Amino acid sequence: MTTTSPTPSIRPTGDRTRLFFWEEMARDWQSARNEGRRPAFSEYVSRNLRALREGVNREPGTDPSLRSVHRVPLPDDGCDRLPDRYIAEHHTLTLFGLHQHAASEPVHQPEVGLGTACLLLRRSQALTQAAVERRLTAAATAQDLNELVQHLQRLVPLLRQASIGLDYTRLFRELTAWDGPDRNRVLRSWGLQYTDPGTTTPQDESSAGQERTPYWATFDPASRDAGADLAALRSGTGREPGTVAAMWPFHRTRMVSKWRNKGSLTRDLAAEHTALTLFARHQQTHDRRMHMAGNSPGTAAGLLARKAAADSEGKAATAALERRFGVLLTSADADELAMHLRSLVPLLNQAGVGLDYDLLRTALRTWDDPRRPGAAAGFRQRWDRDFHIASS
Repeated sequence: MTTTSPTPSIRPTGDRTRLFFWEEMARDWQSARNEGRRPAFSEYVSRNLRALREGVNREPGTDPSLRSVHRVPLPDDGCDRLPDRYIAEHHTLTLFGLHQHAASEPVHQPEVGLGTACLLLRRSQALTQAAVERRLTAAATAQDLNELVQHLQRLVPLLRQASIGLDYTRLFRELTAWDGPDRNRVLRSWGLQYTDPGTTTPQDESSAGQERTPYWATFDPASRDAGADLAALRSGTGREPGTVAAMWPFHRTRMVSKWRNKGSLTRDLAAEHTALTLFARHQQTHDRRMHMAGNSPGTAAGLLARKAAADSEGKAATAALERRFGVLLTSADADELAMHLRSLVPLLNQAGVGLDYDLLRTALRTWDDPRRPGAAAGFRQRWDRDFHIASS
């Protein structure tokens, strides 16, 4: 069974007093191995695993044989509706039963989230990268819990065949949250796990902030997939960073493992998301890369103003661009800056003027960062100077 780290001790967390069935099974197996005995699954476990597999696609709460493996209690309040946690546990149990089938070791592997498992599946070469990403994207775009479970039922056997485990306690929490407001955090954690291997040892934590070459710096307009890639990036416009599955393969942001696994929305991730969507809009229809090192927004807007001055509208067009750029410089925060950039980039696209997306990402990341109170003022001063130099 593939793991990313030694299996930690398994014990109840939060307000639980009893382990989940999959945790009990993994604990007993691990205890036998630690004591020098041959680890094996008991008849009790084997019988319940059969019941779990038979419970696939059955409505939660309707199969009496599964009641003994449930750990989420049912309230005695006469309510006809099952608790969300009970429903999520039912689906987690049946998925676990599918995954554990014929496996000689426990497939419950703490700290291996769904995104990490799919990354391991891709690296195993059991499937192509495109095939793995199609399955992960299908799960991530599920409209409700039932659809998500159907996609996971097709994904879990592939993990089993590749001997890849999964943290079923984490999956239980994610299924519980799926139809609620925390879905975006779940999605972000899957995407970050899949695109960022993270740090697996304390010694690696120092490298967590190191960045990989961003997508816009390596983009090849002549690539066969260029059009589809740009369309995927444009689909993230106006969406919460890290939640758009189609964009996950293009993210390069790294972060400390605990933030990644929680699906944290960091300034780095938000800035990269915005820069990617802007680049995709900017690059559209061009056969040369629109990322141009050294072209700040001030330089790009100035070049645009100079081109406008040469056209029939002349000074009026230049004055309009100067006003538009002046409004951009007064942005109070990164969100407002992004809004103004979204109106500027189509003009740059039409005029074929490039933009430095490395610089743009840095500005978006630090514009309203309280740890860098002078960042916005510095950008305003430099970009204003760049505008007047380029437009003259």
